[in-house]
Amino acid sequence: MRTKQRSISKSSWPKIVVRKWLNIRSGTDEYHSDYGTRGRTERRRSCSDQDYYVVVPDDFSGWLMEATNGVKQSAIMPEVEAVTDSLNLRMFVGTWNVGGKSPHEGLNLKDWLRSPAPADIYVLGFQEIVPLNAGNVLGAEDIGPAAKWLSLIRQALNSDTKEVDLSKPRLSFSDLLSLEDELGKQEFERLITMNSSQESHRFCLAASKQMVGIFLCVWVRDDLYKHIRNIKVSCVGRGLMGYLGNKGSISVSMTLHHTSFCFVCTHLTSGEKEGDELRRNSDVSEILKRTRFSYPSTRSGPQTILSHDKIVWLGDLNYRLAACRSDMHELLMRNDWDALLEKDQLRIEQRAGRVFKGWEEGRIYFAPTYKYLTDSDYYVVQTSKSKEKRRTPAWCDRILWKGEGLKQMWYVRGESRFSDHRPVYSLFSVQVNLATTKSCPRISTNAALSSTCMSKVQAEELLLTA
Repeated sequence: MRTKQRSISKSSWPKIVVRKWLNIRSGTDEYHSDYGTRGRTERRRSCSDQDYYVVVPDDFSGWLMEATNGVKQSAIMPEVEAVTDSLNLRMFVGTWNVGGKSPHEGLNLKDWLRSPAPADIYVLGFQEIVPLNAGNVLGAEDIGPAAKWLSLIRQALNSDTKEVDLSKPRLSFSDLLSLEDELGKQEFERLITMNSSQESHRFCLAASKQMVGIFLCVWVRDDLYKHIRNIKVSCVGRGLMGYLGNKGSISVSMTLHHTSFCFVCTHLTSGEKEGDELRRNSDVSEILKRTRFSYPSTRSGPQTILSHDKIVWLGDLNYRLAACRSDMHELLMRNDWDALLEKDQLRIEQRAGRVFKGWEEGRIYFAPTYKYLTDSDYYVVQTSKSKEKRRTPAWCDRILWKGEGLKQMWYVRGESRFSDHRPVYSLFSVQVNLATTKSCPRISTNAALSSTCMSKVQAEELLLTA
């Protein structure tokens, strides 16, 4: 991955603070990728080619179109209806609040990235990859932990299949029952048996972006990237003063074939006081309103979150249980999640139409994901001797989606003790359109061949002189 790291002197630190406090944009629409950065396209021949790139100017495609100018074209043929074809892919989505801890080399992500069937796209969101102290919130971005997470993810996704077979995860009996109940017998059997002999692929980083402690990265099969275009990012700060990045969102927009995707990784306002859920609702509203994806005048694409075909919202949404039930401990011991979920703020607010109206979330079969004692399977419980903050167990970490052609096949949590949150992940079946509903007007064969030949000759000349 090519990244441009800048050394930040102490004298420039006050400028960074001022820019953050005044909410002055500073590279918020830039991102890192195995394929390039914003401003110019650096196309790698393949994921394994390391530092060998072909650099193509931004206006290359527009310049090629000029090759058709001056070519005498014969009569235009009538418009022809095209058959809309689709491609079925699988997408893994995971979210994890890592509690401000930087990963160590021995951290095993393979259990987190397991799924009942191999995925084609991995969307992984993190919260608190750095401590949310004044230095990180107001000062320069600490990119060290993000680089470590990317390295571990790359290693886990591209490990030798003999060592790590992601197509054969260790599923518990309760997982299997949940899957069969959620999908139905026919879909369940298809999921378990599909693509058992699928050849392994390497995964490449399509885009990654950090805003203070929030970090979002999108990985795709190396053979899929050539069909991805219009990758854009947008950050919205909702922390201090309603603008700083200790809370907020990172959104990645991209188009795969003819289907637009938007992935929104968020860390919303924390707190258990009455009325805190309204502040979280306000965060969602502001993120939807302030997220914008900009395009040059020569291109067009979805500019807001809701204008995409398929949207996935993931992260530490911080919604808690509305009231602490007297029988909470008994319900936890009995794994009676349905009874506890009756007090879940997110579901209450959503049913009332105050947030995420029209969005979907899968049925929850797993225990609350927050808050655990450090390196323990026990929740933090308020006692007179406890030094921990009071935190009622809650499903803070969630994955929601919106759009047709998205079907959730799996919604579970991981059991890593790395932080006081448990990771949550989901597997989706995704229908991607390969063609638009109508084809463009067709020109005669001779004219098409002439313009194509001219474009190829001029393209080769440009690459040779670059």
